[in-house]
Amino acid sequence: MSDIWTTYRLYIVAALVVLAAVLSTLFVTPETKQAVIIRTGEPREIVNMFTPDDPFGQTGAGIWYRIPFVDRVQMVERRVLDLDMDNEQVLTSDQQRLRVNAYARYRIIQPVTMIQRSGDEERLNAQLAPILRSALRQELGRRTFASLLTAERGTAMNSIRDTLDRQAREYGAQIIDVRIKAADLPDGTPLQAAFTRMISERQEQAETIRAQGRKNAQIIRAQADAEAAAIYADAYGKDPDFYDFYRAMESYRQTFINGEGSSSMVLDADNEYFNQFNGR
Repeated sequence: MSDIWTTYRLYIVAALVVLAAVLSTLFVTPETKQAVIIRTGEPREIVNMFTPDDPFGQTGAGIWYRIPFVDRVQMVERRVLDLDMDNEQVLTSDQQRLRVNAYARYRIIQPVTMIQRSGDEERLNAQLAPILRSALRQELGRRTFASLLTAERGTAMNSIRDTLDRQAREYGAQIIDVRIKAADLPDGTPLQAAFTRMISERQEQAETIRAQGRKNAQIIRAQADAEAAAIYADAYGKDPDFYDFYRAMESYRQTFINGEGSSSMVLDADNEYFNQFNGR
């Protein structure tokens, strides 16, 4: 072995130098990363940059090259990232203080811009967090607490997402979605006061509905009475004798039949009340 080393020492050293140079020239870009080649402080090339239409496994990931000691490679996340916000205090339009837990999902679509404006993903998170808090406060401040329990909540989330996305683009990121995990009232007196106010509001709404129902019922009865009076008047005008006979029969029914035989009347036979029995 010593003879081999003595004889081929220069060749072995040269081979090791060449191998080291090759290894320092080549680098591997994973499928989940975007590689930015930086030369003398300026981004020169992006390897495996995210493109929505690229199918998984057919992108630019794999072995790539750089100039040793001149180029620096920075890996940037290619997958969807999370931005969490917990226990943020928000004041709604009906003066309710809420504890809001929310999150946003985003992707880095311009890695060069992200590196220039933020440096790395951790700093990008720190820059996007106050923007998310501000967008949440502004949007939820326009809405009532009750509206957050309805389908209007989805509209609010879309508005927050669009607002956050416009500002995130300046940092090379795209906001995919924003969601509220929980929006709760603080424990104690504020929570009980909110429940009491909600009960009072619902009771007022119920009483308003009942009052409107009574009003509509009176209107319907009045209209029915007017129609009945018009029908009676029209019938009397067409045949007054028959109308008198009909009304007399109705009176007799009420007096002698519906009274269950307990009514007693002592009247003169010539009394006008019995004129229908006199064979008019």
